[in-house]
Amino acid sequence: MSAPRLDVLVVGGGPVGACVASLLARAGHHGPALTVGLLQSAAAMPDSAAPAATEPDARVLAISRASERILQAAGAWTALQPQAWAYERMRIWHAGVAATGEAVLQFDAAEVGERNLGYIIENRRVTAALMDSFSAAGGQVISGELQEANLGEDGLVHIRSSAGELATTLIVGADGARSAVRTAFRIPARTTRYEQTAIVARLIPQRPHQNTAWQRFLAGGTLALLPLADGSVCIVWSLGESDARVLLEAATGDFEARLLTDSDAVLGALTLVGPRLAFPLHRLTAERYTAPHCALVGDAAHVVHPLAGQGVNLGFMDAAALAQLCVQARTCGEALGAQRTLRAYERWRKGENQLMEFAIDAFNRVLAQGVGPLSAFARRALVMTNRSALLKRFFIGHALGQPPDLTAWESDRAWQRR
Repeated sequence: MSAPRLDVLVVGGGPVGACVASLLARAGHHGPALTVGLLQSAAAMPDSAAPAATEPDARVLAISRASERILQAAGAWTALQPQAWAYERMRIWHAGVAATGEAVLQFDAAEVGERNLGYIIENRRVTAALMDSFSAAGGQVISGELQEANLGEDGLVHIRSSAGELATTLIVGADGARSAVRTAFRIPARTTRYEQTAIVARLIPQRPHQNTAWQRFLAGGTLALLPLADGSVCIVWSLGESDARVLLEAATGDFEARLLTDSDAVLGALTLVGPRLAFPLHRLTAERYTAPHCALVGDAAHVVHPLAGQGVNLGFMDAAALAQLCVQARTCGEALGAQRTLRAYERWRKGENQLMEFAIDAFNRVLAQGVGPLSAFARRALVMTNRSALLKRFFIGHALGQPPDLTAWESDRAWQRR
């Protein structure tokens, strides 16, 4: 008996995997239907109805304008919008200057005629909304883990998983930095340790967060305070590994006292309201994004430092670009795993992602960890940027992003209205 056959199998049901799966499943609404499966381990399945989902979640995503439009096209934004908290301003400064001085780099949506600069949303809610959209579009969620994947002489990828055997025209690796798909297709990846750990936690500030995302470059790391709908903030605090271990084990009062100092008291005292989570930081770059009948997206292809909050946005752009090219190939009668389609995807996304990886890495090394003349110049550059409306508009526009062509997924083009 032959294994069930799919057009596309996405491995990994995090936000990026659920996004590309939903986009491809919904593409059938505008042409020949695609059979799309999503393979995800049972332990990682989101369950928005679970009791734990009512508790505050410290893991949040900063969603750009481009990602907002991609989520709209994926059918998830309507469910997410009531839970998304818009931030209107950003304040970025170095530990060597006062938080209220002219050396603070300030971005304001009103300065460029935008309604906001983006949204902060809990990670689990984004994943759950995308999984719901995928299922509603006719996608098949498969609970299991990838064990083996091989390209057969018949041009199909034959898959053995804990859920059984499958065959697919295209396999998409969205299974994170330790991607089993990347390993199965022998795609090398370069990994560089930052020798930093990110502490993530949720806190109640003494003063209102002012719908502002705050980021301070510290000696050895960065601290971001991200505003949430209930008035709380989520911190993403990257520190040297030994310093992070001390803070993770510190008494709550000691942790809060250090945080007050490192935040320059911009929001007053910060009261911890949940667990402290820790994530070791590293940079990862896959040597290739594709192999025959295989494509990598998100963290399976690239992992960046969290200081700019761009990791998931880069992944959503991967998802949208791959979906667009697959739909174009399908329209032209080409196989989804055709080499021309996959090469086009790799050329498109690899260059853009590597440029962002380099920029983020430079910010971390020069502003957060740098010393000497180069670091001093970078701090002066923040001041010069703050004084230039043209530069500020350029950076805001780049941060908002421009998604791939999503008109094939639109029915009312509501996402295009500003």
